[in-house]
Amino acid sequence: MDELFGEGFPAFITADPEVKKYIARVREYFPHLDIILVSAAGDPAATGWGVPIAWTGAVADLPQSFADILRLAVEGHESGTDPDTFVICGGVVHPDLKGTGTATALLRALVESGQKHAMSRVLAPLRPTRKHLYPLISIDQYASWLRDDGLPFDPWLRLHVRAGGRVIALAPEAQTMTGSVQAWEEWAGIALPATGEYVIKDGMSVLRIDAAADVGMYVEPNIWVRHL
Repeated sequence: MDELFGEGFPAFITADPEVKKYIARVREYFPHLDIILVSAAGDPAATGWGVPIAWTGAVADLPQSFADILRLAVEGHESGTDPDTFVICGGVVHPDLKGTGTATALLRALVESGQKHAMSRVLAPLRPTRKHLYPLISIDQYASWLRDDGLPFDPWLRLHVRAGGRVIALAPEAQTMTGSVQAWEEWAGIALPATGEYVIKDGMSVLRIDAAADVGMYVEPNIWVRHL
């Protein structure tokens, strides 16, 4: 799983300090919810993971950030709360298998995994796969873009909608990644010589650099989709 996710996501994806508070316990508590699809030859084809939470079903009660999702899962597990909602937290397909239907198979397996573990609701906070090409466009505007056939412009969102999902909310501040200027120069692959806003490779929004404080902050949006 780590190898596939390492290939499928930018280096800065792990720079959210709030997520770091919970991710180790997520891996410890919920390995049974990890999915790995293999090819006929037994090679890894795709992988995905998620966590169980208790949710009222009301849009107003959705977690406000990715870290909040993990916190609810961890705290619920530690307090013995029965979860009723499976949240798909990530999925990635081997680069050689993109466009082969493997992503649809992975999504189907993740939804079925939630049901199999007695959770009646399935949610996904999507990281739209083409938003990085439009970092200056708001997530509200981007999520509303449709193709001529009426399906979403974004491929990952389109796949979820085709599989029966529907957009129920937006998460403009799903993750906040922070790091030193040097760290961001390594992650972005460009020099960041002064305070200001920068468009960076794979960034869905702009990176804000404060040179005097030696810190960079990048806020990434998600799109909430409900399957069940």
